Amino acid sequence: MTTIKLHINHTSYAINCNSSKTLLDILRDELRLTGTKRGCDIGACGTCTVLIDGKPKRACKISAAKLTELAEQHAHILTIEGLMDGKNLHPIQQAFIDCGAIQCGFCTPGMILSTKALLDKNPSPSTAQIKQALAGNLCRCTGYQQIIDAVHAAAKHMQPDS
Repeated sequence: MTTIKLHINHTSYAINCNSSKTLLDILRDELRLTGTKRGCDIGACGTCTVLIDGKPKRACKISAAKLTELAEQHAHILTIEGLMDGKNLHPIQQAFIDCGAIQCGFCTPGMILSTKALLDKNPSPSTAQIKQALAGNLCRCTGYQQIIDAVHAAAKHMQPDS
């Protein structure tokens, strides 16, 4: 068992970690940050998406060895719980609600974090760019149009002159 220091949602945590743990295990089981969902456990569905230094990553694929490396790099991990500003929803979260892009909600945290990574890099994406950015996130409920609409709405709302 190794103790590593991770920076998650603007807070530092000292976490006891054995070699069989993944970032998903630590988030859900150790820190009780259950917004990050467990889906396929092979990195294919996107429900466990978190942002590591602003880039979308699958938490189920981040091993204990990689966690040690991230700790050494002082990487910042952002989960859906860290996106809100106090009690205020992030504009992306609000857009997903307003556009009916949440349905059952299982894929929503991963979709929202993938959207944040996209909009941080490209504040005015085309529909094709949105589809490409969200290609690794599966949704069984919405048919995707509401999600695409939500990304466009969030992008518009987050523009400096909105």
